[in-house]
Amino acid sequence: MSERLTRAALRSLIPPPRLQLSEWIEREICLPDDVSALPGPIRLYPFQRGIADAISDPAVERITVVKSARIGYTTLLIGTLAAHVVNEPAAVLFVLPTADDCRNFMVSNVEPTFEASPSLAGKLSGDQPGKNDRNTMLSRRFLGGSLKIVAAKAPRNLRAHTARVLIVDEADAMEVTAEGSPIMLAEKRTLSFPDRKIIVGSTPVFEDTSHVLRSYARSDQRIFEVCCPECSGFHEVAWKDIQWPEGEPDKAAWCCPGCGVVIEERHKPAMVTAGRWRATAPEVKGHAGFRINALVSPLANASWRKLAAEFLQSKDDPATLQTFVNTILAEGWREAGEELDDSALAERAENFSLNDLPMNVLMITAGVDVQRDRLEITFIGWDSGGAAYVLGHRIIWGLPTDDLTWRDLDDLLKERFRHPFGGSLGIEAAAIDSGDGETMERVYRFCFPRARRRIMAIKGVAGNRPWIERSKQKIQGGWLWIVGIDGIKSHLIARLSRSGNVRFSNSLSAAWYEQLASERVVVRYNRGQPMRRFERIPGRQAEALDTVVYAIAARQQVNVNWSAREEQLRNPIVAEQVAQRPRVVQSDWMAR
Repeated sequence: MSERLTRAALRSLIPPPRLQLSEWIEREICLPDDVSALPGPIRLYPFQRGIADAISDPAVERITVVKSARIGYTTLLIGTLAAHVVNEPAAVLFVLPTADDCRNFMVSNVEPTFEASPSLAGKLSGDQPGKNDRNTMLSRRFLGGSLKIVAAKAPRNLRAHTARVLIVDEADAMEVTAEGSPIMLAEKRTLSFPDRKIIVGSTPVFEDTSHVLRSYARSDQRIFEVCCPECSGFHEVAWKDIQWPEGEPDKAAWCCPGCGVVIEERHKPAMVTAGRWRATAPEVKGHAGFRINALVSPLANASWRKLAAEFLQSKDDPATLQTFVNTILAEGWREAGEELDDSALAERAENFSLNDLPMNVLMITAGVDVQRDRLEITFIGWDSGGAAYVLGHRIIWGLPTDDLTWRDLDDLLKERFRHPFGGSLGIEAAAIDSGDGETMERVYRFCFPRARRRIMAIKGVAGNRPWIERSKQKIQGGWLWIVGIDGIKSHLIARLSRSGNVRFSNSLSAAWYEQLASERVVVRYNRGQPMRRFERIPGRQAEALDTVVYAIAARQQVNVNWSAREEQLRNPIVAEQVAQRPRVVQSDWMAR
């Protein structure tokens, strides 16, 4: 009897079998309704299970995920964190692009999921007596481990931490800092752990500089294949195999590359359920790489018909098309024209100008470049579909220190131009470069009092920046606007490669086109990391390119009701009477 009790007691000490991460996530984690459209216990998709199980595989040190949107990757990251909090305590370090990303990840994803899951509730709020005061929003201690969430833009934060588990999300949104690549800096914080785990995931951005694509190329390069219901062959679902009749995206279907049979979307759930991951470079050990796009996502908003409709809406604008390629297809973007041909651009000139506006133009913006002896101004018209019309280029000769020079510019920006509908258009917004330290003060003095006319002092900044954003603090009583010139130049080059996206007036000179094509995209290595940069072609001036970039930036600050604008142009007398009507403010004094 005692021997039987002893055996039973000893058996009770045997730990339960180790669960795969995918099984543990489905058993223990619940999603709240403010995080997921499908709240409650998680049920992973087949492609999610493969990624999760590689994360928990002790034989795999590195995981790289080239991902699209709509595949539930954030859920896997939270599940990985939760497993280390509850089952395998460790020092966990998350690296995200910006501080806002860090706060949003913790507040909008991590905390609600932990509180909605009974086995996780309270685990990150401090279970160690006397140590709760050491917790902050982005730094948490739990029994046996810790969590740090840091922004890649602050490399000094990375020096202060060591971690056994490193998770880098949206790697392609991270720029090389003065101290080098933040991803490489973060990886160095794991060197002291022989059982470290490094997880790098991202939506790819540019093909030639993508960190996640380079990392994937060094992995075993797994692809997710679905089973064709006709031939039973396994194939990756690629965009080239999604087909639909002309003008009928609702009939989008997958054409099996093996047997050529068109498979309707009603078969998609079963195909994905029977899907599998296949390593295309199985000789690589210890580094699992995954490539997954939204075409296999079972979500309703990732149906083939909806993605086909999204493609049709985005295909004519390089900016929206790049977003589709990056976030839906999980592919890096390669621009069609990295270097412009000024002669080919000049051949596209059409018979319109500032004094002979095209009928489609319903708004005008201007970009102003300040030189030592002149101001150069390019005017761009915009239609309701987003097409740009370069209407003309003017030069005001004079010193920037001379009041007369700026008076001439003020008069020019006040001009109105006759529209074919009968009314007239003025300049809606103008961006004036203040980057030259010698003329900066003079530009401020001109722009700040004219802010209501959307005349903005701007400063161009290279790198991954928003197209235009206001400075955080006022300068001499006014606002400086920061323009992300690299993003606009990339957008412009892509648009110029497509006929009809940017149209040119025949009033522009040959020298203007040479200046527009004055820079080319090159890849330079900074601290071992490839970086896309725009470099000047030797011997060329760049005033036309700069002014076009500034006019595009100014466009971002204007919202137009296109139908109302057209009505105003067709009925200029009525519009003028409305504009001149005195504004009456009703008092509520009599109602007291």
